[in-house]
Amino acid sequence: MGFCLGVEEAVNLAHEVAQNNKDKSIYILGMLVHNEQVIRELEENGIKTVNEEDFIQGKVKFTENDIVILRAHGSTKEIYGMLVEQKVNIYDAACIFVKRIREILLKKMDEGYEILFIGDKNHPEVKGIISYGKDIKVFESLDELKKSDIDKNQKYYFLTQTTFNKYIFNDIKNYIKENFTNSDIGLTICGATFERQLAIEKLAKEVDVVLIVGGSNSSNTKKLYQIAVKINPNSYFVENKDELNLNWLRGKNKIGITAGASTPEKSVIEIERKIRGKYNND
Repeated sequence: MGFCLGVEEAVNLAHEVAQNNKDKSIYILGMLVHNEQVIRELEENGIKTVNEEDFIQGKVKFTENDIVILRAHGSTKEIYGMLVEQKVNIYDAACIFVKRIREILLKKMDEGYEILFIGDKNHPEVKGIISYGKDIKVFESLDELKKSDIDKNQKYYFLTQTTFNKYIFNDIKNYIKENFTNSDIGLTICGATFERQLAIEKLAKEVDVVLIVGGSNSSNTKKLYQIAVKINPNSYFVENKDELNLNWLRGKNKIGITAGASTPEKSVIEIERKIRGKYNND
């Protein structure tokens, strides 16, 4: 649980840039990672978070030699081009797995494949990756894929959002294999995401209550909650200690805690302390 490699590298990069450039204006386009506590700590270090849409619409403009950090989810090809035109100093904090999917996308397009994407079409990671392709269709579920009117005999290459639910993807993968005879599938769910999903499945069976800690807009954390609550109805999604309702825990003997890939360890420790403090007071 806690920071995955991509998030840890992105956060470390941002702090390093801030430490080495105290005389410059430093910005991040969009949330570096989907966790409010992390964003607040970056702002305390002088890094300003800028809305991507405001930048695209011209409401926010950078000056030459400003520093702009691209978030862990990656940005669109359009945004990257605009930053180059404005001659800012760009630091790309995109996760290595996101960069890898972009590379696969470009390679498979060169090989003649049409790309189809499995994931949340509104998620910044997905928006960023598919911007490097052309007319890429995105499917969020097996039902959506089944209802589409695409020609199943075409040559497709399927890519997947790094944080996609592995159980939902398994059903989609089986359907693709049975119905898309000329297509291939890229196994691009992040390894850390997969291991966390396996871990929460095991944990939810062993405890009376499951607490999943993470940002409300964190995709991978939501997936952990979705898996846990199907196994254990006493599963709760909390962002911080203030959202923890201690009444959830009364009469329970075993409490399991996990956290999303963008959740700092501090958030988990604070929740554990709140739980133990309550018991000590009793």
